[in-house]
Amino acid sequence: MKHRLPLHFRILIGMVAGVAWAVLSSYMGWSRFNLHWIDPFGVIFINLLKLIAVPLVLFSIISGVAGMGEVTRLGKLGVRTLALYLVTTVIAVGVGLFVVNMLRPGDWGDPEKRIGNRINYELWVQETEGVAAPLDGKCLSCEPRYHALRDSIAEVRGSAVPNEWSLADRQASEKVKEVGPLQFLVDIVPSNIFLSFNNTLMLQVIFFAVFFGIMLLLIPPGRAGPVNDLMNGCNEVFMKMVEVVMLAAPYFVFALMTGVVARMAGDDLGSVVELFKGLAGYSITVVLGLAFVVFMIYPALMTLLMRRNVYVRFLRAMSPAQLLAFSTSSSAATLPATIKCVEGNIGVSKPTASFVLPIGATVNMDGTSLLQAVAVVFLAQLHMVDLTFGQQLSIVLTATLASIGAAAIPSAGLMLLVVVLSSLGLDPAWVAIVFTVDRPLDMFRTVVNVTGDATVCSVVAHVQGEKLFTDEA
Repeated sequence: MKHRLPLHFRILIGMVAGVAWAVLSSYMGWSRFNLHWIDPFGVIFINLLKLIAVPLVLFSIISGVAGMGEVTRLGKLGVRTLALYLVTTVIAVGVGLFVVNMLRPGDWGDPEKRIGNRINYELWVQETEGVAAPLDGKCLSCEPRYHALRDSIAEVRGSAVPNEWSLADRQASEKVKEVGPLQFLVDIVPSNIFLSFNNTLMLQVIFFAVFFGIMLLLIPPGRAGPVNDLMNGCNEVFMKMVEVVMLAAPYFVFALMTGVVARMAGDDLGSVVELFKGLAGYSITVVLGLAFVVFMIYPALMTLLMRRNVYVRFLRAMSPAQLLAFSTSSSAATLPATIKCVEGNIGVSKPTASFVLPIGATVNMDGTSLLQAVAVVFLAQLHMVDLTFGQQLSIVLTATLASIGAAAIPSAGLMLLVVVLSSLGLDPAWVAIVFTVDRPLDMFRTVVNVTGDATVCSVVAHVQGEKLFTDEA
């Protein structure tokens, strides 16, 4: 059955209809109905995409590596891919730090509330082992005029029930500090590939797939041929699954968006509006930073390395995958659609797309890294903690390395934010402050993640000598 409207328009209609229905339902008091009878179909959609994603990564990388023909070509492609991914991630973190320091959204809050936040932070420093003094060396609670406020806050802190989530996060961050400097290499190599499949450990799956594909290149073609045919056949099966699932994507996206808004709003829209006012500056800063990366950094990169201005055509070609990324908040779940857009609309060869994009869905998290940088500085500003240039440079390194292991699933960046905060000596429990607006921002940053993957893939394909956008003038 052929549809008159393109897929991305139908997905957009489903998104808008889902939000409108959820807002109306909230006003009418029907949010519970949405969560019980509509949202499950959105969950089914995510589960279907995740079901396809892991085996698709496995078979597409094996097919892509084995299709290189020789190991030397694989080496060049791998170096170019990883180098570009690293460069874009570092630039994204730098953009995030620049924007948050220029706008200073943490200073937008009520001054008295920020003073209370600062004293809370200083009390946390006193209670926490391994944190000798406030990060900026100041002591607001030592000033006589704030003694009464300090005592009242300390009394509340002393009588409060410990936050189990905060304690768990602190224990997790302590474990991160205990591991050796090469632990990330150990974590990449699986001891049991089936456990890696079961736990969706994508870096381990990618390592196994690349290793498997290289071995196919090293054995005689006569013996490798049947295995290559099997891998290519399995890859085609999972790609066909993508096509079938995407036929119902507009309806699934309607259910998904209905559930997202229903959870955020409940039956009281007014309370949600008040809740989001306090985080408006943070959200605006993140969106501006992400927009700068998409509309300034990526086109500059493509124009510089490809020596031609094709970014408008690139965005038009990637729009179905971008809209799906916005609705699912998962670059892994969007991977099948990303591969389809890059191959079908841009003209990247199957071996290149099958190798570059799955790796990007795991190690290239430009949007997530930018959000971590903005969130850390925003939370520090909110608590009147002035970060030095050197401390902000450490955010660049920590956020870049943390993004490599980020799961390509909704809200995965929140747990990475705990690691970044802990590495600086800030309270990891602050992550709860930005939790309420993480889901909508997760949608935007996932679009940046997917767009970055496709940008690098297009540049790598061009450097490889492939002809892109051959169907357009």
